[in-house]
Amino acid sequence: MTAFDIPATNAALATGPVVQDVLTLPRKLPAGEKANLIGLTRAQLRAALIEAGTPERQAKMREGQIWQWLYHWGVRDFAQMTNLAKDYRALLAEKFQIALPEIVTRQVSEDGTRKYLLRIAGGHEVETVYIPEEGRGTLCVSSQVGCTLTCTFCHTGTQKLVRNLTAGEIVGQLMVARDDLGEWPQPRAPKDETRLVSNLVLMGMGEPLYNFENVRDAMHVVMDGEGLSLSRRRITLSTSGVVPEIARTAEEIGCLLAVSFHATTNEVRDRLVPINKKWNIDALLAALRDYPRLSNSERITFEYVMLDGVNDSDEDARRLVKLIGGIPAKINLIPFNEWPGAPYKRSSWDRIERFADIIYKAGYASPIRTPRGEDIMAACGQLKSATERGRKSRAEVAAEAGL
Repeated sequence: MTAFDIPATNAALATGPVVQDVLTLPRKLPAGEKANLIGLTRAQLRAALIEAGTPERQAKMREGQIWQWLYHWGVRDFAQMTNLAKDYRALLAEKFQIALPEIVTRQVSEDGTRKYLLRIAGGHEVETVYIPEEGRGTLCVSSQVGCTLTCTFCHTGTQKLVRNLTAGEIVGQLMVARDDLGEWPQPRAPKDETRLVSNLVLMGMGEPLYNFENVRDAMHVVMDGEGLSLSRRRITLSTSGVVPEIARTAEEIGCLLAVSFHATTNEVRDRLVPINKKWNIDALLAALRDYPRLSNSERITFEYVMLDGVNDSDEDARRLVKLIGGIPAKINLIPFNEWPGAPYKRSSWDRIERFADIIYKAGYASPIRTPRGEDIMAACGQLKSATERGRKSRAEVAAEAGL
């Protein structure tokens, strides 16, 4: 999460694929529950306002006013939206709510990393991690409660999928972090361009491309220049290889792409990343070769977790270089972050550095990701909601890994 070289300009919003505001329908609400405005795209927000009684000729103006209150100022109370008439604010309060995930626990690592355990609708829990760095900060957000992929080196993969997050629950993670960091602008205060959350990575719990529509809509909200305003070049979506959705990601989101690769043969990848049995390395690479052109991205990041004696040989490094030939790429080498019951061990630093050197000499950037937040189980591959943590024994996980 901490090694991405993401350009700092918001001008990237004007290049690449045109991100259209698609009117997808929000989930049906239980009787008596007010619709949550957080996570609605502009088109959805406008449609909801009209349905609630806003005259169509005023709807676009009202949408813009409410959007700024929600996403520029971070306001949570309709009564504070002072450029709206009092009777209209009362209508909004009657019809809608402004709801974010609830912080259950907040842990701060020795290195400054913050991990939030958040409660969402239905009492479910997800984890979100903020990683501070000099001059910037990265927020790692979740897209599902649990995960379907059962990657055997990943702690989250030992938790079964409960449900997809809504667009509002995805956007809400960023808003909760901005609350905690005190990052919302203050009226009449001098303008401050410092961004504590300058980058967002979809690398938390879940496979984002198995929740495509909600992720897409959430990213449209996050990328909007009149609100949260994160450029698409400051957003990285990580997938384990849901091949049919890769082109859609380029065309409908246009963010940077990272791929959980982790192996150089189908035999090993089948074991580490079981989705490989459905879309193997050849199918995945074929889809990835088109991504930079479709999304106007500079390069794809290949994530490669270093597992002792499993995928870390010199032969693996040379095979990796050959496989990705012709793809503009960077290879993030991730020292395995161990967790209770994990069936693997981290490669030695000498081995990791030797692996990195082979890749570097072949012409690819090969940064070794510095583990962050390990002391609070916030590092890559360690996220798992506390209510589900530790339910599988080491033997059970090893059996699933085929060890």
